[in-house]
Amino acid sequence: MSYPKIEDLEIYNLAIDIAEKVCQIASKWERINLNTIGYQVIRSVDSIGANISEGYGRYSFKENKQFCYYARGSLFETKTWLLKALKRDIMSENEYQILYSELELLHKKLNSYIAYISKQINQKI
Repeated sequence: MSYPKIEDLEIYNLAIDIAEKVCQIASKWERINLNTIGYQVIRSVDSIGANISEGYGRYSFKENKQFCYYARGSLFETKTWLLKALKRDIMSENEYQILYSELELLHKKLNSYIAYISKQINQKI
């Protein structure tokens, strides 16, 4: 049985795309905003895709599920940093709404993926 490439996984591609959008927006911020919120939001949003890929690369449903939980935690952290950026007038309402909507979609798809992994684990027992 061949194992699909990580690039074929929709949640991975969504996470990568969102991270690039966040980085493009944050890179335009003034130094103080970049130092206080910018680097934090970039780290957290990059962590989503990184955790998805690390779990995927473990070739173990149990470990994959755990790393998806880490990815979901980073997703929530990213939402918090984006809200802080909005409230401090660093980010526009439009930018925030677009990114928030994309993160919500990723959240739902990530939950579905976790449910799929859980089913695979339960079938092995």
